[in-house]
Amino acid sequence: MNQIIEYLKVLLEDNGSMIAQGIMDTLYMVFVSTAVSYILGLPIGILAEISRKNGIFPMPFINRLLGLIINIGRSIPFIILLVFVMPVTRLVTGTTIGPEAATVPLIIAATPFIARLIENTLHDVDGGVIEAARAMGANTLQIIFKVMLPESLPSMVMGASLSMITLVGYTAMAGIVGGRGLGDIAMRFGYYRYQVDIMIVTIVLLVIFVQAIQSIGHIVSKRIDKRGKGEN
Repeated sequence: MNQIIEYLKVLLEDNGSMIAQGIMDTLYMVFVSTAVSYILGLPIGILAEISRKNGIFPMPFINRLLGLIINIGRSIPFIILLVFVMPVTRLVTGTTIGPEAATVPLIIAATPFIARLIENTLHDVDGGVIEAARAMGANTLQIIFKVMLPESLPSMVMGASLSMITLVGYTAMAGIVGGRGLGDIAMRFGYYRYQVDIMIVTIVLLVIFVQAIQSIGHIVSKRIDKRGKGEN
């Protein structure tokens, strides 16, 4: 055990700054892309739900169009999307290398995923609650912002943690094309230079990220779930 600890100390002394930078780059890509994707995906998901045939504001054509866009966006494998949107990435950020550039394909990949999560979450809101609000004279916007969103907030928090976990995996793939972060370190040192110890460290760190995000999401969701408190 002491030998393992000593070995890890040496490893971190030699590569600590690089790994720390990789952690910061990964966190930057995950949090920025999640935030922007939710800003874009939330209204799309809301519109997709309320425009259903049996929604609170039916618009069949808009619903089919949004469904098509979301399905196409979710169907493209991320590794292909990375290469496909490089011209857009260069136009937006001026480069195709680095965590800032990697956020562009991450946002494009995550937005339809989040939009579908929002749509499904809102669809699970109890119809009786919506009908009660409508009977009391609430309009469409009031139903959305005072009934549907508050009722679905715990599920949205869990959806956000799921989205972030997915993006952690995407950032590892982004490292293949120069996105930096832990995925880039794993590829450059663990794979190309056969430094298995660095590969293992990056894998362990990514697992810790995923577990932390899932645990935090679960805790926050439970705390804001008023329905659960009411039942207790």
